[in-house]
Amino acid sequence: MLCTMAAAAQSYPNRPLRLVVPFPAGGIVDVTARQLGQKMGETLGQSVVIDNRPGAGGSVGTQFVAKSPADGYTLLMAFDTHAVNPLIYKNLPFDTFKDFAPVSSVGTIPLIFASTPGFPAKNLAELVQQSKANPAGLSYGSVGAGSSGHLLAEQFKVLTGANMLHIPFKGGAPALNALMGEQIQLVVFAAGTAVPHVHAGRLTALAVTGSRRAKVLPDVPTTTEAGFAQLNSGAWMGILAPAGTPEPIVGQLRAAIAKAVKDSAMVKSLGEQAVELNASGSAEFGQFIRAEHDKWAKVIKDAHLDLSQ
Repeated sequence: MLCTMAAAAQSYPNRPLRLVVPFPAGGIVDVTARQLGQKMGETLGQSVVIDNRPGAGGSVGTQFVAKSPADGYTLLMAFDTHAVNPLIYKNLPFDTFKDFAPVSSVGTIPLIFASTPGFPAKNLAELVQQSKANPAGLSYGSVGAGSSGHLLAEQFKVLTGANMLHIPFKGGAPALNALMGEQIQLVVFAAGTAVPHVHAGRLTALAVTGSRRAKVLPDVPTTTEAGFAQLNSGAWMGILAPAGTPEPIVGQLRAAIAKAVKDSAMVKSLGEQAVELNASGSAEFGQFIRAEHDKWAKVIKDAHLDLSQ
């Protein structure tokens, strides 16, 4: 068995790879995967085919990869929902941790609190005041229940006592349409969707998550600057392989990712959508996913959220 695995690793890769994106085409995870796949293919000497398999918050595509051969030819482009889904879906047909071999992180996207220019609050402190001054509170939109934006906003409510009602949408565009149509007062989601609207003056950014300002939004203060260092979460992406994938193959993939995220054209293109590319060690990435899961489990408990499906 070990000899067979070693031989497979030595000849790897000798055919195209499949990179499963568990979300529809056109979103930031898909866009990142396509650029990453092209660069990885150039390094590995084989094409990387993008396979979109959306559904159930990413669980459909994730299950496909979990049940695929552990030979390095089928990979998962994981999103932050990967760490949260075990807290939402009662009977996932895979084990989020045991069924995957972490390869590397790919990048992060800060989350943003944004509203329209006419909204009275211009920062997070004023947002809290505004929410408490209105007996009915404020309504905020996210890209769905259990999304990183939703959980971040609920964490914000626990910290501040802000009076805000969550309105879930199926994507950033519908949430923005509702905001522009004054059906909601605020959006909290990955910053990339909001960037062009902030630059055009159609949106006002109250804050972005993290300890340093987003390169693409240098004038927008961070949650740390606003006095909420606990709000340090961002959307994230990374590559997972089926559990049992030989370490030499994981190492080749990790090296290809590390090279890809330094490509200047890719850094520029994705940077315009607020993606900050980075690569990590496999163990480090695995520990990060576990920490994300545990962090959001505490937020869900503290906020008394019932997200089970």
